[in-house]
Amino acid sequence: MLPELGFTSLALALMLSLLLSVLPLVGAHRGQSAWMATARPLSYALLLVVAVSYALLTWAFLQHDFSVAYVAQNSNTLLPLAYQFTAVWGAHEGSLLLWVLILCAWIAAVGVFSKALPEAVVARVLAVMGMVALGFLAFTVFTSNPFERLLPAPPEGRDMNPLLQDPGMIFHPPLLYMGYVGFAVAFAFAVAALIDGKVDAQWVRWSRPWTNVAWAFLTLGIALGSFWAYYELGWGGWWFWDPVENASFMPWLVGAALLHSQAVTEKRGSFSGWTLLLAIAAFSLSLLGTFLVRSGVLTSVHAFASDPERGMFILAFLVLVIGGSLLLYALRAPKVEAGKPFAAASRETLLLANNLLLTASALMILLGTLYPLLADALDLGKISVGPPYFGLLFILLMIPLVLLVPFGPLSRWQREDPSQPLRWLAPWAVLAAVLGLVAFFAWPHGTAKTAFGIAGAVWVLAGTARFAWQRLKSTSKGARFTAEMTGMLLAHAGIGIFVAGVFITESTSIERDVAARPGQVFELRGYDFEFRGVEKRQGPNFIADHGTVVVSRDGRQIAVMHPEKRAYMAGGQVMTEAALDGGLSRDLYVALGEPTDRDGGWALRLYVKPWIRLIWLGSLFMAAGAFVVVADRRFRRPVAAGAAA
Repeated sequence: MLPELGFTSLALALMLSLLLSVLPLVGAHRGQSAWMATARPLSYALLLVVAVSYALLTWAFLQHDFSVAYVAQNSNTLLPLAYQFTAVWGAHEGSLLLWVLILCAWIAAVGVFSKALPEAVVARVLAVMGMVALGFLAFTVFTSNPFERLLPAPPEGRDMNPLLQDPGMIFHPPLLYMGYVGFAVAFAFAVAALIDGKVDAQWVRWSRPWTNVAWAFLTLGIALGSFWAYYELGWGGWWFWDPVENASFMPWLVGAALLHSQAVTEKRGSFSGWTLLLAIAAFSLSLLGTFLVRSGVLTSVHAFASDPERGMFILAFLVLVIGGSLLLYALRAPKVEAGKPFAAASRETLLLANNLLLTASALMILLGTLYPLLADALDLGKISVGPPYFGLLFILLMIPLVLLVPFGPLSRWQREDPSQPLRWLAPWAVLAAVLGLVAFFAWPHGTAKTAFGIAGAVWVLAGTARFAWQRLKSTSKGARFTAEMTGMLLAHAGIGIFVAGVFITESTSIERDVAARPGQVFELRGYDFEFRGVEKRQGPNFIADHGTVVVSRDGRQIAVMHPEKRAYMAGGQVMTEAALDGGLSRDLYVALGEPTDRDGGWALRLYVKPWIRLIWLGSLFMAAGAFVVVADRRFRRPVAAGAAA
C-alpha cells in the first residue's frame, strides 16, 4: 500500500498548499497575527509531506515495484543502482514531483531564513509561494499521478531512456530546477510588495540573496547540461539553440538583468517598477519553459512526451500566473516612486543599458522559439528558426554588452564625467586591440572570430582587474572588497573567460570523418589518431562495441581513448558514447560511427577543440560570483522604512 500512501501524501500536500495560500494572506490583510503565524508551520509541513511522497516513489524504484506504472515504464531489474535513483526524475511524472519537492524546499527555506522580516511580509511571501505550489500540486494530482497502478504488474519493466543513463543525469535536473524554481522567491517578494503597496528598498534587499542563489543554480544547471550534451550526444557541440535549451536560457538572461536592476533599486531607489516587472518575467519564463517541455508542442531530445490535457493545464496556469501578476502590476506600479534622478553619464544609465540588452536578447530568443509554433498553428507553413538566426542576433546584442562591462563598476552613481573611466580604461582597450591583432595574424588557424574573442576577453578581464586595483589603492581596508564586490569581480571575470572560450573554440575547432581500419593512423592538428579496432564488451545492462584509439604527438603517446556504441538489452536502443581526453588548452574527442565493412572497418569522427573548457570554467566563475554576493553582511541588516540607499 506504499504507493497509495505516496498519493495520499500528495493529496494532503494539496490541501496544505491551499491553506498556505489563504490563511496567512487573509491574516496579513486583516492584521490577525494568529493567522499570519500559520505561514511557517504550514510551509514546513508542506515540505515534509511532499518529501514523504518523493521518498515512497524512490522506494518503489529501488524495490522494482512494477505495479506502479511510472516505475514499469522507466526502470527494470538490470538498471544500475545509481540510475534507479535518477530514474525517479527521468520522465514527466517523477520530474514534476522533483520540481514540487524543490519548490517546497525553497518555501521552507524562506520560512527558516526570514526570522528578521516583518510578520506580514513573511505571511504574504509564503502565501504567494503557496499559490504556486497549489498550482503544481494540482497539476501533479489531477493529471500526472506518479503512483498510478498497473495491474496486473508486468514481470519486468521497460527501461530508463539510455540517453539519461549518465552521471550528468544525477546533477543536471536538480541544479536546473533549483534555478527555475528559485525565481519563484523573487516573484513572491515582488507580488507581496505589490499587494502591500510598499515598493521600496526593503523588499529588494530581502529578495536579492534569493535571486542570486537561484541564478547561480540555474547557471550551474545550464553549464552542466551543455557539457553533458557535448560529450553524450556525440556531435561535439556545446550549444545548439534547441527550443528546450532556449527555455532555460531565457529566464537566465532575464535573471541576470534582474540581479543588476535589484542592485540599482536597493542602492538608489531607481528602476523599482522595472525591477518588479523583471521579477515577474523571470519566473514567468520559467513557467513557459515548463509548458514547452511538457506540453508536447515541440520536438526535442530534452522534451517530455506529454498529452494535450497536460499542456492545457500548464497553459491555463501560465495565463493565470502571468495575467494575475501583470494585472496587479498595472494596478499598483503607477504608485511606485521614481527614485533619485540620474544623469545620462552615470552607473544607473550603464546598468539600464545592460538591462535592455539582456532583455532584448531574451525577447529575440523567445520570438525565434515560439514563431515556428505560431506559424504552424495558424497554417502559415512549417518554418524553421535555427542557429544562424540565434547566433547572429545574439552576438550583435552581446557585443555592446561586453564593451560596457568594464565601465559599470568604474562609473559613479547619479553623475559621472565620462572622461574619467575612459582615461582609466584606454590603455587596456589598446592592449585588447593589439592582442586581438596578434591573435589574428599569429594564432595557429585563427580567424577574425578568434581575434574578437581574445580582444573581448582581454578587455573584460583587464577592465575588471583595473577596478580591483582601484579599490585596492583608494578605499579603506575594511571596505575594499565586500562580498558583493568580490562576487561581482568573479562574475565579470567569468564573462571574459567565457567569451574567450566561445570564440576560440568556434573559430579554431576542427573535425574529420574517416573510414578507419585497424592499424590506420589519421593526423589532425599535429595529433596522430591510431585506430586499434573494436571489441565486444558486456556492461551492466548493455552490450558495447568498444573501440580503441591511441593518440600520440611527436611520437609520444598522450591518450588511449575508448569510444563506444552501446546496445541496451531492455529496449534494444543503440547509443553513442564519445571518448574525451580533456584539458584546459584542448579537448580530443572521438565518436564511433557505424561499421563500414566486415573486416573491422568503422566510421570515426575525430575532433580537436582548443580551449573549449574555458566555456564551462567561465560559467563556474559566474555562478561562484553570485553565491559569494549572498554572503554580504548588508543583506542581514534591516533597512529603515522607506529607505532607498
